[in-house]
Amino acid sequence: MSQGKIIKVSGPLVVADGLADANMADVVRVGEQRLIGEILNMTGDQASIQVYEETSGLGPGAAVVSTGAPLSVELGPGIIENIYDGIQRPLEEIVKRTGSNLQRGVEVPALTREKKWSYTPVAKVGDAVTGGDVLGTVPETSVVLHKIMVPNGVSGTVEWVIQPGDYIVDEVIAKVRTDKGELKELTMVQKWPVRIGRPYKKKYNPVAPLQSGQRIIDTMFPIAKGGTAAVPGPFGSGKTVVQHQLAKWSDVDIVVYVGCGERGNEMTDVLREFPELTDPRTGETLMKRTVLIANTSDMPVAAREASVYTGITIAEYFRDMGYAVAVIADSTSRWAEALREMSGRLEEMPGEEGYPAYLASRLAQFYERAGVVQCMGTEDRTGSLTAVGAVSPPGGDLSEPVSQGTMRIVKVFWSLDASLAYRRHFPAINWLNSYSLYLDTMKPWFDEHFGPAFMENRNKAMSILQEEAELDEIVKLVGKDSLGPGDQLTLETAKMVREDFLQQNAFMDVDSYSSFDRQMRLLALILDYDKLARAAVAKGADLQALFAIPSKEQIGRAKFVEADKYEAEYAAIAQAMESEIAAIAEKGGEDE
Repeated sequence: MSQGKIIKVSGPLVVADGLADANMADVVRVGEQRLIGEILNMTGDQASIQVYEETSGLGPGAAVVSTGAPLSVELGPGIIENIYDGIQRPLEEIVKRTGSNLQRGVEVPALTREKKWSYTPVAKVGDAVTGGDVLGTVPETSVVLHKIMVPNGVSGTVEWVIQPGDYIVDEVIAKVRTDKGELKELTMVQKWPVRIGRPYKKKYNPVAPLQSGQRIIDTMFPIAKGGTAAVPGPFGSGKTVVQHQLAKWSDVDIVVYVGCGERGNEMTDVLREFPELTDPRTGETLMKRTVLIANTSDMPVAAREASVYTGITIAEYFRDMGYAVAVIADSTSRWAEALREMSGRLEEMPGEEGYPAYLASRLAQFYERAGVVQCMGTEDRTGSLTAVGAVSPPGGDLSEPVSQGTMRIVKVFWSLDASLAYRRHFPAINWLNSYSLYLDTMKPWFDEHFGPAFMENRNKAMSILQEEAELDEIVKLVGKDSLGPGDQLTLETAKMVREDFLQQNAFMDVDSYSSFDRQMRLLALILDYDKLARAAVAKGADLQALFAIPSKEQIGRAKFVEADKYEAEYAAIAQAMESEIAAIAEKGGEDE
């Protein structure tokens, strides 16, 4: 353990000498208050350290002690339902000890050492185990069974296991005789450096969709489980709301929500809402499968840079148990700004718009940790990690470096549009600018579960929306009445797709979450109307009469039908629509 002295303080950056034995990325304790810091670079025995806490009062001569270990997180029972800051300090526990304001230099373990967990051993004496094998299980919450795994790099024979019972995380639960003959004592806790991805056996292509309950996402621009997505948009276009909806309703086992440099009141919304919301998969409160990392805009900027790594390392740990995990990072722009600030203080050569030259590679390091993987261990387990990052480009300018760097890496792009938000169209995802590169790989899954009609209807709806955009230009010049009946019908159908299908009301429970089956039936209703109306127009039917049929109005209200009644209701609307349009077509034929 080497000790040095501060020679310079520049905001969160501290330069110290006398640390010749320390390594890059080592965690250090700075000053009398033992503030946490991390070594960014070494020049001889001088180290540049980013301090994860407020540095006021620090001055030259103060002691710096290296811990000899990189910035790591504690992994074990007690993570779920917890609220951490960017370097995994449990905020609720700190508040209990220090009162309302965070004090500097508080040392609180990330996992509580007081609570006892009900542990059931799985491995038996004499079993040959390797990194990733399950030693035992702990029911962490009513919906998450926490698997205690052999740490990576340890393999050998189990010589002793503890009896089933209640234990704290520090107690030895098994002893393994390694291949080299050493006896390793294993507890429920393991540590992992946040900047290094956890290993896996094999990575697969993501093929199954992540269901979010948001129609424009699930049907139009789906993301695969184990995929990557970006939500860019100007201020006020609803990035955080889209992220909250994904965190609430995604059909994953665990959600890690990283509030990275966002406003404090947005994190407060999450903390207030999530315990009250019921998970549609389990019927339990959403907090039972959620980990929150709160690093709001008023917290030290250096910890903001670490927060996304903390979040994704926790997510990888649960992925290794064989769970489907989603990491929601809100927002990666604030994280990039923290990188820029630290880079400036290190006097590095600035890249585009002042961001460091390594911005794109850091973004890639984050998103590349997503994927569907075969987990470590002898048991055949598959886990997935989906990464969704919000991007807040200044002034909504998508040509800036963070947006461009993100677009080069992610495969799904949900482009938020301020003009849609001002028109009260939510989610405000622009269907003309967004895309999903997973459509081809997920087509077999959709065909198998919903038949080929699902993707055909999705493509038909998209082409109608694109036609509408082209016709809008003509309408602006010569007016709607100058269009032919076919084009007028296209505009009307596009309006139904926009208002009755893509628009969703987060304040109505029945419309806040929409299942795949319901989405499929609702879109089929709208496109059936279009098909029947076109056939009727060909027979000379009156266009205005077709627009005024009662069942068209019922389609507009169909998304608000109760979840247990929609199948019968949609079938009734389809039947009524068929007979109403047939009657108008017959009348049109007679008029001719």
